[in-house]
Amino acid sequence: MKILDRLLLFLYSVFVTVVSLAVLIQVIQTGDIIVPSLNDTQQIILYSTVAVVVLISIRFLYITLRSNRSSKPSIDQRNDYGDIKISMETIEQVALKAAARVKGIKDTKAKITANQSGIEVKIKTYVDGETAIPKLTEEIQQNVNDYIEDVTGIPVSNVSVLVVNIFQSNTFKSRVE
Repeated sequence: MKILDRLLLFLYSVFVTVVSLAVLIQVIQTGDIIVPSLNDTQQIILYSTVAVVVLISIRFLYITLRSNRSSKPSIDQRNDYGDIKISMETIEQVALKAAARVKGIKDTKAKITANQSGIEVKIKTYVDGETAIPKLTEEIQQNVNDYIEDVTGIPVSNVSVLVVNIFQSNTFKSRVE
């Protein structure tokens, strides 16, 4: 959760908790009815609702105050010397590096997901429009698959490539007069 969202949720939770607790304490201490026109059933519903709001606010406070100790997603491997953890972020960067070796592509993005048979790689890229797209995508798939398996030792189950569009090259031909 972003820091601003956490701060806003914290402030909201504190405000609602304090107001709700103040109402409950006032009613418990004085026995006064907040809204005198309510019958007994309606008062019970009102006080129950305030109590539920207090509990929800306390839960929100807990969520905002707890530390975010969750580790980044990774692929865990074991070898003769011990455990190895490779973050998904690292595998994504390896995939981008492999894809960048293919000439004729630009603005490449990668997304990595793990499954039982290995990892799946989804590549989004722009192509130059001068090279055959099937040839480019096959080369990207081959490079990404081989490079990830060589560098990380993790089997790649699938590499899918999405060609988003054709990019415009900025090469201008000079005119000779």
